[in-house]
Amino acid sequence: MKAAVVTTAGSEPEYRDFPRPEAGQGGQIVDLVASAIHPVVRAKASGEHYSSTGEFPLVPGVDAVARTADGTLVYTGDVESPWGTFAERMAVTLALPLPIGADPVAVAAGVNPGMSSWMPLTGHAEEHGTPDTVMILGVTGAAGGLAVQNALGLGVRRVIGVGRGADAIKRVAGLGAETVEIVGDQGVDAAAIGAAFDGKAPDLVLDFLWGGAAEAAFQALVDLPGEGSTSYAEIGSAAGEQATVPASLLRSRPFRLSGSGIGSFDMRRYFAEVAVYVQRIADGKVQVDAHAYPLSRVGEAWTAPAGPRPVLIAD
Repeated sequence: MKAAVVTTAGSEPEYRDFPRPEAGQGGQIVDLVASAIHPVVRAKASGEHYSSTGEFPLVPGVDAVARTADGTLVYTGDVESPWGTFAERMAVTLALPLPIGADPVAVAAGVNPGMSSWMPLTGHAEEHGTPDTVMILGVTGAAGGLAVQNALGLGVRRVIGVGRGADAIKRVAGLGAETVEIVGDQGVDAAAIGAAFDGKAPDLVLDFLWGGAAEAAFQALVDLPGEGSTSYAEIGSAAGEQATVPASLLRSRPFRLSGSGIGSFDMRRYFAEVAVYVQRIADGKVQVDAHAYPLSRVGEAWTAPAGPRPVLIAD
């Protein structure tokens, strides 16, 4: 079969032949309809992601919309390595039927980045009630934009979006977030973030950046008077793998720091929420920005400039 194949760590995928997978017990073979190039896909293909196997060659891709033998469109993923979802066919056990009328490209592009904020948002709501104020670090990316839509859709009153780039910040403001532009100077960024708090700590922080951006947010919280409680969800590390947490922050206010990723979820809850989120995409409650490329043009899609999420579709 044809697939996008990464031959060595960090190399670009090539459209070439790859052995067909075989379905194990309880599995089935499905045909590719659409699969997106998410940041986690790039990280796994580079060998740098914590879930990377280090096996090459491999077919990248973590999730997809596929067609079963009877023609049903399903959302799927969790393909056994070295196979992935960037292939004409894949062996899967997960097969969530799409709602009638759902756009396969939007679902393929939106579930992964959208669920990254949906899980901590809904988890917080279940445990503490809907947060009044949510701050999003790294709001200008695809996941950040969906996080704004998710928070407002769940009834969050105030969303503070923190990111870089004037044009991207304006786009996020158009989604309904209050915005803070950071510049990479910790002192300047901490002051800007602190000013946006307007005297009240956010109930929940969704952090797609970590690194120096997180340290600026920590400093802003340390400098904030009062005792407001904050839950801090570390989701991504686009700004660096390391961040120093001040001891004073941990002692000065109720502050809970946790990671949010596929390895930290209760998978039964995750799959239940995936079904909810696919329905939200199908209903148009979140808008997903995507650009489709045929699988045979994976090289072009892989090197596409920042913008709409690249999605590979069957040739």
